[in-house]
Amino acid sequence: MVAESARYEPNDLLGRLVGFRLYSVQFVMDHVQLHFDGPTQDMPVLTCDVMPAVTISNRTFTNGLAEYADALRALISGTVVHTEEATGVGLRIELDNGSVVLHPTLAELAGPEIATLQGFTDKQWMCWRPGEDSFEDLV
Repeated sequence: MVAESARYEPNDLLGRLVGFRLYSVQFVMDHVQLHFDGPTQDMPVLTCDVMPAVTISNRTFTNGLAEYADALRALISGTVVHTEEATGVGLRIELDNGSVVLHPTLAELAGPEIATLQGFTDKQWMCWRPGEDSFEDLV
């Protein structure tokens, strides 16, 4: 987590994914993990406690659709080209072959956390929760 004396800056940590490749999507019971590798020794993992929406070729797939898992897996090997984190947007990761968005509705929240990003060699990490930071609109 960010040091007590430092203020969290939206997209600061998420933005470090730019240039990284999505090399693995792991479905784990009630959540999904997106594993990245890239130009540094960092091996970031975004654990999504809420299933993200996936957009490929202007078509959006959400959890529950028959094609959802295939769409998420189709992003494997894509490189992160842009990230966005903001209230009203949540987390958005643009890859060169599609995008992943985490901005759940209140009904989609299944627990106290939305997502966690970790796996950086400097040990920085972030946990996003409803009502906090870029999800302050979810209360």
